[in-house]
Amino acid sequence: MADPHGFLNTRERELPVRRPVDVRIRDWKEVYEEQQAGQLQRQAGRCMDCGIPFCHSGCPLGNLIPEWNDLAWRGDWHDAIERLHATNNFPEFTGRLCPAPCETACVLGINQPAVTIKQIEVTTIEEAFGRGDVPPQIPDRLTGKTVAVVGSGPAGLAAAQQLTRAGHTVAVYERADAPGGLLRYGIPEFKMEKRILDRRIQQMKSEGTRFRSGVAIGDEITGQQLRDRYDAVVLAIGATVPRALPVPGSELDGVMQAMDFLPPANRVAVGEEVEGQVTAEGKDVIIIGGGDTGADCIGTSIRQGARSVTSLEIMPQPGEDRPANQPWPTYPMLFRVASAHEEGGDRVYAVSTTEIIGDDEGKVSGLRLTEVERTDQGFEPVEGTERVLPAQLVLLAMGFLGPDPEGVVAQLGLETDERSNIVRGKDYQTGVPGVFVAGDAGRGQSLIVWAIAEGRAAANGVDTYLMGRSQLPRPINPTDRPLVV
Repeated sequence: MADPHGFLNTRERELPVRRPVDVRIRDWKEVYEEQQAGQLQRQAGRCMDCGIPFCHSGCPLGNLIPEWNDLAWRGDWHDAIERLHATNNFPEFTGRLCPAPCETACVLGINQPAVTIKQIEVTTIEEAFGRGDVPPQIPDRLTGKTVAVVGSGPAGLAAAQQLTRAGHTVAVYERADAPGGLLRYGIPEFKMEKRILDRRIQQMKSEGTRFRSGVAIGDEITGQQLRDRYDAVVLAIGATVPRALPVPGSELDGVMQAMDFLPPANRVAVGEEVEGQVTAEGKDVIIIGGGDTGADCIGTSIRQGARSVTSLEIMPQPGEDRPANQPWPTYPMLFRVASAHEEGGDRVYAVSTTEIIGDDEGKVSGLRLTEVERTDQGFEPVEGTERVLPAQLVLLAMGFLGPDPEGVVAQLGLETDERSNIVRGKDYQTGVPGVFVAGDAGRGQSLIVWAIAEGRAAANGVDTYLMGRSQLPRPINPTDRPLVV
């Protein structure tokens, strides 16, 4: 445990300050300022001797949170990163991008603000990089076995790093021109600068992981060719089929999926040129979907100079306190304010789009919506609430349905379930021997922390398949149900 009286002496929850809005919207840098070490260590000292650390169950990785909180409080950053890396390959990613279900499961959070676990995590890894405590972990020997990992998002990277460290020769295939998946082209620079990703990729290369960017598996190389070439294959291809908006006018010019809008913006933010980029500059932007991707679209649109930004959500606005039906330690639906929400725009709840309106040239000019009430039969329109909002750009951020059923999935004859996810067993192996699935492609759209956990667990399954047994950790299996969502 940390300071035995820490949670009594320091009752206030302190987080690093966000840069002023009028400053940060003029650039693409991360929004947080550095937190003073003393303040951070006081927060770590609030971790209490709770007996049963429910934060463990809140974290899909099973992070040893009280242990590295204690070490951070003591200023023992070397041992702190050892305990953190024991369960999490990429704390610099989760410390920036995870919604921190561990904090809503914190025992202190029952009657006080929870420990700032996420901030302690990211500070620990940044201290480690600064001190040179993240060296490449090169395996002592090679097994002679080869593994292909398809997809370089967090699940694919975690599986690849674990398997490389086990001594296998691993090649990571990425269809984009650089590895990282959505970490690179889906996450805006203001949430995680790409130098953070490049730093970890370089470590993986030094360990021996090979990256093959710009290669579309299922097109340039078929699934069967890949299976014939490697001893095992891990598919970490994500859930890439976006949810459509089935209303009149959805085909109009100016209506686009969020993941068609964000990647070009992220490229431009790091100095690349994108021909034909669609931007929000000077436009009334409407974003359908109130999740993290919707917030990313808000922050991006504001930085591009949108005239107005409106976010629509069909669900009613959550409250600021835990609902009675979502008791501790579950992850509650609360009204949360991301950094992008501070920067401008309107958030409109309990509304449904009925039509997207276009002009004579086939370009979007507005959006017709109505307020809705939730009933046992679904969402019912409220009579007399229909209205039209002006829009020259409509971004769909409503989530994803599953992996692309064509390409490598069809070529390998992989079975999918009723939710279009690839079916796999407890060892993460599909019905095709030697082919494994990790991350959103098998689990469905989920959190980054689940992706890393699944990548680590799938690596255990691959290692066991290749060697008969494995010493790699196995944090979860696909039939487990998390205590918190």
